[in-house]
Amino acid sequence: MMNTAAKRLQLTNTNFANATGLPAEDHYSSAADMAKLARAIIYEDPEHYSIYAQKEFFWNGIKQPNRNLLLWRDKTVDGLKTGHTDEAGYCLVASAVRDDMRLISVVFGASSEAARAAETQKLLTYGFRFFETKTFYNKGVELAESKVWKGENSTVKVGLAQDLTLTVPRGQVSKMSAAMVLDESAVAPVTKGDRLGVVEVRLDGNVLHTADLVALEDVAEGGFFRRLFDAVRMFFYSLFN
Repeated sequence: MMNTAAKRLQLTNTNFANATGLPAEDHYSSAADMAKLARAIIYEDPEHYSIYAQKEFFWNGIKQPNRNLLLWRDKTVDGLKTGHTDEAGYCLVASAVRDDMRLISVVFGASSEAARAAETQKLLTYGFRFFETKTFYNKGVELAESKVWKGENSTVKVGLAQDLTLTVPRGQVSKMSAAMVLDESAVAPVTKGDRLGVVEVRLDGNVLHTADLVALEDVAEGGFFRRLFDAVRMFFYSLFN
C-alpha cells in the first residue's frame, strides 16, 4: 500500500520494504521525495496535519515530547517529522508558514538532534528571505473556452485541476508571464477532467513550468448531422492548420 501511494505521488527514488522506517534491504528514499510526501500530507490531509504541531502528549501516564525542537524555537513551524537511524543519521522534514507562504525543508544525515534543528532553521530562514510565492491561477476557475468537434456544444470551459502556484527567487515574479496553449482537436464526448491544453509560465522567454488545462464540464456527443457537419469541417481545418 505504501509503494502504491508512493507511485501515485511520483516518489521516483523511493521504495518501502517495511512500515517502521528501520533499515532494510531495498528500503530507501530521497530528500526530494520526502518533500513531496510532506506536501501531500499537508494539502491532502489537512484535518490531521495539526497533529504534527503538538509539542507533547500523554499516554498511559507518560509525557512524550515532540522531537522537532523547532516547535519551541520558531512559532511559524508547524511540523513535520523527525527520524534517526545509524545509517541515515538525524533527519528532519519541517514546514513553516510566513506571510501566507509555506516552505518545506528536508535535512538528512545530521550528527545530532541539535544539528538537524539548526540546519533546518538555516534552510527555512534562507528560503523565506530570498524567495516569494505567487499564485497565477486558481483551480476550478474558467480560464478559457476550447473548441470541441462533433459535440452538443461547440466549446467547453477549461481551467486547472490544481492551483498554479510557484515559489521563485524574489524579484523574478514581475518578469514572469503565463500563457495558455489550447488543444483545438478535441472530439466529443469530452469528460470533465480531460486534458485539453497547458498553461506555460515563462521567464525570459524560457518555459519555467507547465500545468495541464482540463475540461471543467462534460460535453456529450452531438447528433448525426452535427457529427457529419463537423467531420467535413475538420477535414478542411486539418488542411490549413
